[in-house]
Amino acid sequence: MSKYFDMGDETLWNPSNGAGRLFLRQVEVFEAELKLPSGIGQGRYWGDPDTLEVDPAVYAEFVHGLVAWHCGTGHSVIVALSEGFVATAVALARRAGIEMEMPEPGTGHIRGGGRCDVQIPGNPRAASTAAIDALDTRAREMDRWMAR
Repeated sequence: MSKYFDMGDETLWNPSNGAGRLFLRQVEVFEAELKLPSGIGQGRYWGDPDTLEVDPAVYAEFVHGLVAWHCGTGHSVIVALSEGFVATAVALARRAGIEMEMPEPGTGHIRGGGRCDVQIPGNPRAASTAAIDALDTRAREMDRWMAR
């Protein structure tokens, strides 16, 4: 068995049930973290939990926010925990025809004028060109591994 992530009549990704379930659970985590809907929902076969529809407009906003969040955090553990999911989400977005530009290197994720997550010991990881390029490379690798 497997899951289907569709956009209209096109299947963007057809992962195994295990990979699909894990991805969907991580989608829920990041929807809550970013306070953004993902645009992934019930597919054309109502009641079939294995068929999902990707709304490209909503998903584009979600993934752009996700990439900005990921590349802007200065916390190495958060980066490590989120990198694989973000790369997979970017690969899915590219398959949906969503333009994905990696952000410019920055100094860290700031909300309300202060850092949300402080890394101890100091000197949090800023989004460097190398880190942003690594995410882009990882997303391209993921695309090769994601069955249609």
